[in-house]
Amino acid sequence: MKQTETIAAIATALSDSGIGIVRISGEEAIEIGNRVYRSKNGCHSLKDYGSHTIHYGFVMDGEEILDEVMVAVMKAPNSYTREDTVEINCHGGVLIVQKILGAVVRQGARLAEPGEFTKRAFLNGRIDLAKAEAVMDIIHSRNEFALKSSMQQLKGSVSDCIRRMREEILYEIAFIESALDDPEHISTDGYPQKLSRKVEELLARCTKLIDSADNGKVLKEGINTVIVGKPNAGKSSLMNLLVGEEKAIVTDVAGTTRDILEESIRLHGIGLHIIDTAGIRSTEDVVEKIGVERAMKIASDADLILYVVDSSVELDESDEEILDLIRDKKCIVLLNKTDLLSVVEEEELRKRLGYTDISVIRTSTKDNTGMEEFENTIKKMFYSGILTMNEEVVITNMRHKQALEEARESLLMVRKSLEDEMPEDFYSIDLMSAYASLGLILGEEVGEDLVNEIFSKFCMGK
Repeated sequence: MKQTETIAAIATALSDSGIGIVRISGEEAIEIGNRVYRSKNGCHSLKDYGSHTIHYGFVMDGEEILDEVMVAVMKAPNSYTREDTVEINCHGGVLIVQKILGAVVRQGARLAEPGEFTKRAFLNGRIDLAKAEAVMDIIHSRNEFALKSSMQQLKGSVSDCIRRMREEILYEIAFIESALDDPEHISTDGYPQKLSRKVEELLARCTKLIDSADNGKVLKEGINTVIVGKPNAGKSSLMNLLVGEEKAIVTDVAGTTRDILEESIRLHGIGLHIIDTAGIRSTEDVVEKIGVERAMKIASDADLILYVVDSSVELDESDEEILDLIRDKKCIVLLNKTDLLSVVEEEELRKRLGYTDISVIRTSTKDNTGMEEFENTIKKMFYSGILTMNEEVVITNMRHKQALEEARESLLMVRKSLEDEMPEDFYSIDLMSAYASLGLILGEEVGEDLVNEIFSKFCMGK
C-alpha cells in the first residue's frame, strides 16, 4: 500500500483567518516547493536549507507574486509522514490559500485525499492504526474528557496495552510450536496449568478493556441527557437555562412542546447532549400523543435523565408512569417551582422510587435557584466514578471493541481446549486467532480496503 506520489492540500480551515497552511509531502515535495518559492533576495533554494527550518520569502505563480510567506522545510524521515515535507504558511484568506494550492498542483503535486497525510504516516511506520485514529479523535473532541482520552491514545495508551498482550500471546505460540517440533528437548509437562493461568490473565485484561467501551463512548460523544416530566413542569425553561438562550418555547399552556429539541453544551468540561421532550401525560391529541411516545422511547435509551417535577402540584398517574420509566437509571430529580407553595417533598419522591440515594435538587427555573447545585451534582457524578476519566486505558473506538471481543472469544476457546485436555496444537490455533484479532487494532492485520475506509473519514489536509 506504500504510496510515493507527492501530494498537497490546505491544512487549515477554509475561512478568513490570520494564517493559512498549504502542506506538501512526498519524494518531490522540496523540488515542487522550490518551484513556487522565491527567497527575499532571490538567491536561495529550499534545497539549500536544513531540515526543520523556516524561511521568509514569496510564493510565485510563474512571474506573479501570490503572497508573502514563511516556508517550513522538514526532510525525511523526520517529518509527520516520514517523507520530505514543505509547509507554506501564508495569509489566511480563502482565495489566497486556494491560489497557492493551485500553483503547487500545477508544478506537479497531486491533490491529497482526506486523511492521506496521516495515512502515509501509518503506511510508513511512524504511527500504528490506533494512534492514527486518535489523531482524528483529537480534532473532533467535544469535551475535555474526550480530548484527554484521545491524547493518551495518541501517546500510545491503547497501542502499548495491545502490543504487550500480543507479545505475551506470541511467546506462548512460539513455545507450543517449538515443543511440537522438538519434543525430545522441550517438555510440555505442567505447561497446560501454566498456560491456563496466562489465558485467565489475558481474558481479564480483555474484559476490562471491553467493559470500558461504554464509558469510552460517553467520554467521546458526550452524555445523552434527556429532560422528562409532566407538561408545564418547567422542562423547556430548564433547557433554555442550560443552553443560555431561548431555544424552547415557554408558555403557561400545557403541552406546548410536542417534538424533540436537541442541543449540545459543555458543563465543567463535560459534554452534554441535551434533549427536551414532550410532557408525559395521557392525551387524546394525536400530535401530542406521538410526542409523548417519542419522549418515553428516547428516555429509555438515555445515559442520564433529568426528571423535572412541578413541586406545586400533587403527584399523579403521569408521575407514576415517569417514575417507572426512570427507576434503576442514572437520574437527577429537579423539584422545580420552589418559589411557589410546595406540596411535593423530597422524601415522598425517594419513597416512590424505592431508593434513597437518588439526587433530588430543589430548583426554580424562574429565579435560577438550585442551578449551581445541579451543575455540581453532574460534576460529582463524573469525577466520583459513575462516569469518570482517569489514567486508565479507555476504549473509545467501536472497531477496537469489536476486535477485543473477537480476541476474547478466541481466548475462551483456548480455555475450553485446556479444560477438555485437547492436544497442544488446538491451543496454538486459537491463540493465533486472538493474536490476529488484536493486530486489527494496531493495523498489523488489516487489508487495504479497511485502511482506505478508515482514512476516508478524516478531514482534508490531515
